[in-house]
Amino acid sequence: FEILEVSESSDGTKKLLLKMSDGELVETVIIPVFGKNADGGKETVRLTQCISTQIGCAMGCAFCASGSKGIVRSMRSDEIVAEVMAARKYGTLTNLVVMGMGEPCDNLDNLLPAIEILTSEYGLGWSPHRLTVSSVGVRKGLKRLLDAGDYHIAISLHHPIPEQRKEIMPAEKGYSITEMLELLRQYDFSHQRRLTFEYIVFKGVNETPFHARKLLQLLKGIDCRINLIRYHAIPGVPLEGVNEQGMTELRDLLTKNGLFTTIRASRGEDIFAACGMLSTLKQEQEKKQP
Repeated sequence: FEILEVSESSDGTKKLLLKMSDGELVETVIIPVFGKNADGGKETVRLTQCISTQIGCAMGCAFCASGSKGIVRSMRSDEIVAEVMAARKYGTLTNLVVMGMGEPCDNLDNLLPAIEILTSEYGLGWSPHRLTVSSVGVRKGLKRLLDAGDYHIAISLHHPIPEQRKEIMPAEKGYSITEMLELLRQYDFSHQRRLTFEYIVFKGVNETPFHARKLLQLLKGIDCRINLIRYHAIPGVPLEGVNEQGMTELRDLLTKNGLFTTIRASRGEDIFAACGMLSTLKQEQEKKQP
């Protein structure tokens, strides 16, 4: 592929727009975390790449730009590895998260060989514990993912009530969160392997103390953490984020009741860094050209 465009945010996030050999567009994002060096200056202490596994997505989540155009095709193993190779030009990567365009469990035939290359001695030699794979939950696919390696797992939860989760995440119809939890309880996440539940917070949808109590009931007894995510607004989607006070109150309520909870800031908002936004915008621009 070729790197069509590199956008850099005011917060240091870079988004690479990649053109595949067949002309399709896919995105990968490089996210820095800064700290202070011995001289008091700013230095990068962690550099995480968010990689894609599909062009488009079949899951149809209401809040995601990737799913707005449906699924175009799955990426090949070599294309997934090539994403990482491209990002290495922009710094020394410390972590990989498979959370970009597409549903990873919908493309395991290509993703798992790519992970083998990334983590094996004959490949890039990454530790599995520097790699996180995210999923909304796909029946059979999730179990295969869990059994295939020792990398971290992130589940896109976003609502603790199945009937209401279904309204924003159609995948709930095929594989409910309660069924997923039955499967996840069979695995040990108490040591180096980590289980995280991703939870985008939407105003008037999933942010109240009532929802917090439901979350606590749902995840009781599971060794996990919750990652609260500020909603990255997408044009044409009637969902709103929650202000900083609301995010903090939700985090503190969950933490107070024994559920380890963090807040993840929305990064790169000024460069359309949410999954699928830049490629969708680029394609719309090309369609308008004579």
